[in-house]
Amino acid sequence: MLRTDRNRAVCRVALFLLSTGCRLNEAQSATWADVDIERRVFTIRATNSKSRKLRGVPLNDSAVEILNSLETKGEEGPLFISSRSGEAFTTIAKQWDRIRKLAGLARMRLHDLRHEFASLLVNDGRTLYEVRAILGHSSSKVTERYAHLTTKTLQQAASSASARRNGVKSRG
Repeated sequence: MLRTDRNRAVCRVALFLLSTGCRLNEAQSATWADVDIERRVFTIRATNSKSRKLRGVPLNDSAVEILNSLETKGEEGPLFISSRSGEAFTTIAKQWDRIRKLAGLARMRLHDLRHEFASLLVNDGRTLYEVRAILGHSSSKVTERYAHLTTKTLQQAASSASARRNGVKSRG
């Protein structure tokens, strides 16, 4: 749905959130001055960060692809703009509500994309320390609330213990 919906601008915001783990306000307030595609870093200014601290977010291939697809690329000013007004988004709640309902995601909030990003990292074997640093959390306890392990990941973990006990390399 996010790759095919008619409202490409809102979809790109959502895909950026899912690709970076950023908060909505961090993406909405982002400007091209905050992006270094060559170094693959998005800098969140202290004034836009919940912790009020400067933070660098690593840009993966998906995030770079999204940034390269933006109509604002090469311009000064905001990354994400409304196709109607040509101004930075102030809210995308109505558009997101329509998109999520069409996708059959009854209760998915935009902030849930941040949780999904964290869970993807943890289920891929990234440490809570790494996830905490990327998300900019002040404590690991907060990160733990975001990181939801899948049954498959838990089964692999349990299998690795069994395999170790039996002297067999685990399949993971």
